[in-house]
Amino acid sequence: QVHVVDSGGGLVQPGGSLRLSCVASGRTFSRYGMGWFRQAPGKEREFVAAISRSETSTYYADSVKGRFTISRDNGKNTMYLQMNSLKAEDTAVYYCALAAYQGGLVPTQITDFGSWGQGTQVTVSS
Repeated sequence: QVHVVDSGGGLVQPGGSLRLSCVASGRTFSRYGMGWFRQAPGKEREFVAAISRSETSTYYADSVKGRFTISRDNGKNTMYLQMNSLKAEDTAVYYCALAAYQGGLVPTQITDFGSWGQGTQVTVSS
């Protein structure tokens, strides 16, 4: 059974940084693409960033491009999201997700993902 756990959220001032982590177990981690989504109150869950299984390809939402960096360490079954220059509009619950299928492409649609973390709250406020 797949188990995905995300962590690292918190309260940060505008312009600050946070690093989210995601640990997955129950699958051969290095065979699956992974991604981050977020959901703000009253809004739909939206794509943030994704990474291929071998870390050779990444993809970002326009709203975070240049500020967020996705990475992974297959030896530790862990994925990261480094968030810099945070803005109030980045406030949301952030979810880690594991692709539903093995493969080298970068998954970016919600339907591409089969296993989700429980979410970690990120609040950007002064």
